[in-house]
Amino acid sequence: MSASKQPAQTPDAKHAIPSYLNADDLGPWGNYLKQVDRVAPYLGSLSRWLETLKRPKRILVVDCPIELDNGTVAHFEGYRVQHNTSRGPGKGGVRYHQEVTLSEVMALSAWMSVKNAAVNVPYGGAKGGIRVDPRTLSRGELERLTRRYTSEIGIIIGPNTDIPAPDVNTNEQIMAWMMDTYSMNQGQTATGVVTGKPISLGGSLGRKEATGRGVFVVATEAARRIGMEIEGARIAVQGFGNVGGIAAKLFQEAGARVIAVQDHTGTIHNSKGVDAVALLDHVAKTGGVGGFAGADPVQADEFWMIESDILIPAALENQITEKNAPKIRTKIVVEGANGPTTTAADDILNDKGILVIPDVIANAGGVTVSYFEWVQDFSSFFWTEDEINQRLERVMREAFAGVWQVASEQQVSVRTAAFIVACSRILQAREMRGLYP
Repeated sequence: MSASKQPAQTPDAKHAIPSYLNADDLGPWGNYLKQVDRVAPYLGSLSRWLETLKRPKRILVVDCPIELDNGTVAHFEGYRVQHNTSRGPGKGGVRYHQEVTLSEVMALSAWMSVKNAAVNVPYGGAKGGIRVDPRTLSRGELERLTRRYTSEIGIIIGPNTDIPAPDVNTNEQIMAWMMDTYSMNQGQTATGVVTGKPISLGGSLGRKEATGRGVFVVATEAARRIGMEIEGARIAVQGFGNVGGIAAKLFQEAGARVIAVQDHTGTIHNSKGVDAVALLDHVAKTGGVGGFAGADPVQADEFWMIESDILIPAALENQITEKNAPKIRTKIVVEGANGPTTTAADDILNDKGILVIPDVIANAGGVTVSYFEWVQDFSSFFWTEDEINQRLERVMREAFAGVWQVASEQQVSVRTAAFIVACSRILQAREMRGLYP
């Protein structure tokens, strides 16, 4: 049957599973598909284009061979997925992690499409990754791997086509190597090919703190709408890097208490409050929260049972599941990470009366300031950090207000509302552009 004659899929219809995925275990991509199905009944005539959201525009899988310091040659598997570019160039980070999969990168690219549309920045969604534990590589090996990966995906990235950024285990140094490699291959400096760069190479002030600041801004907006005071509020944070750590610091400055923190090195608790600034210094020196003297160590599973007012999962995806969701005792979950809550867990939290602020709006501060960086690179005119933070807060507050209004009008969760807003914008662009050829 030709594509033009296929019947429209209902939300419950079985998805056409690409041959390169395991139909019995779709991984994170399956979670994304369920989220899209939930929004289908609210799209009206745009539902004609729904399948657009269920198929990435382009997937590139690359082999990245490098010579290790000991003289041997190692091969690493890399990905770059462009989910949708109807609204603008692809935009999304690159993560280095030993458990990166194609399904994961596909889902992350799709969430970037939704996220960019939710806050209304003129980007589509993309994502990249390499299956590697960067802790096992020397600095020289890491640079060679980054440059090889950039060269391999160079055929589909560019300032006007797809703009990578930092993600899990990547940083401004990685972005500097990526920008330099792409520029050398182009024969000219192209600062706009990546964001999250060092300030000296066209990076933006405020970019490093942007995602955590966005989490804080959205959390305070959500708290205000349910009548919760931030001063004195108890905050629990999973992950204490640029997202969780910065958000915790801002909450502390606003008078809240950070009472529990978890990362890959341990879980700590102090009902009177953890000094977020001291903990950030400890993490910078030791690599994790484990061993911090200002709090008591507790078992990892106990983290989810600690009573709080705001819980911020800011680590990896699929952290809140149907197994631990029933144990969670909080008022608001603010997703600092991408995809930290499974669909089943989402339903459990909703039934418990816990307000969930989804990743596609909660952690969009990073891509918003990445957009500012991109604009500054094109104009070669740079803003002050105060200007950037003011613009960021305005964008986040306006985006959250729009999503909250849809949630109230449609009587749906904030996640479904964010998808309604974002998917409508994406599919409106798709419809207006039409199909070529």
